[in-house]
Amino acid sequence: MDLVYFGNTLGAWAKALLTFLLWFTVLPLARASISRRLKGRAAAHPAGVLVLLQALIRSTSRLFMFAVATYLAMRWLSFPPRFDKPVDIALLVIIWWQVGRWLSALVHHLIDQRRGHEAGGEASLNILRFVAMLVVWTVASLMLLANLGVKIMPLIAGLGIGGIAIALAVQNVLGDLLASLSIALDKPFKVGDFLSLGEELGTVEFIGIKSTRLRSLSGEQIVISNGDLLKSRVRNYGRMFERRVAFTVSVMLGTPLERLREIPAILERAIRARQKTRFDRAHLQKIGDYALVYEAVYYVLDANYNTYMDIQQAINLEILEELQGRRIELAVPTTRRIEPDPAPRDKPA
Repeated sequence: MDLVYFGNTLGAWAKALLTFLLWFTVLPLARASISRRLKGRAAAHPAGVLVLLQALIRSTSRLFMFAVATYLAMRWLSFPPRFDKPVDIALLVIIWWQVGRWLSALVHHLIDQRRGHEAGGEASLNILRFVAMLVVWTVASLMLLANLGVKIMPLIAGLGIGGIAIALAVQNVLGDLLASLSIALDKPFKVGDFLSLGEELGTVEFIGIKSTRLRSLSGEQIVISNGDLLKSRVRNYGRMFERRVAFTVSVMLGTPLERLREIPAILERAIRARQKTRFDRAHLQKIGDYALVYEAVYYVLDANYNTYMDIQQAINLEILEELQGRRIELAVPTTRRIEPDPAPRDKPA
């Protein structure tokens, strides 16, 4: 006669133990073997599907495999009804926790794939990751409650009403959160870009959930809420591929006509002699009150401000040298003082 322990025979306990040991040995070994094979194939033939499968296998936890092995082993055993519900709850919690891990691995994979195509957008991708993970674990929690028999529709309705009240109380914070999501999706700038926001100038150092931080030219940090930032007119110099430059040169009104005809060619040669420039035009723009004004326009084929200043300095020096060699004088503003007429003398009687 078989001995009975806790309502099950010794043979049933032995079968359950062997089943548990078998599955809890096979599942981790299978996970390691599949992961190793996928890693080798992904290294030889990098493909998104193989990398995704590797991430899903790697995110499969030992706790989940323990729960699977326990569930299969318990099929050999019978327990009183009072033990069934706690066991079912524990299994459901572990299953939906594992589903959350798989969905999180999927989110991380999609974001990593996007990072490979978008250089410099780490902060925006982190915001997307935060929002996506919040959605994933919220859905997993609601599905767990639904499987546990909780009516989630009244709960969702209650959360909706409460959410409206909370949203009214913290509307500024939610506005900044939605603005950060807009920045992550639209990507008007990234970390490292130089921005002009009204009177504020600075380089983007950090894009957060609530605010964006700039480092100004004078060194201090400027913190701007994302909501206010999107309401501003943003000038992003980090997206500038070339810089249009227009400058003027004023010469004296009395300069001989033959010298005046030479000045556009002087300006053009000074510009074309510089690297990373594209000449546009040079003309006598206007005849002013005290000077003849020439305007030259060219493009610097580099967004760096120091490069532009080096080029403009070299152009200015060459122009000055050419004008001095031809004895062409630059105009300076002059003012003429008008003396009042002397008071009329009395006529002799």
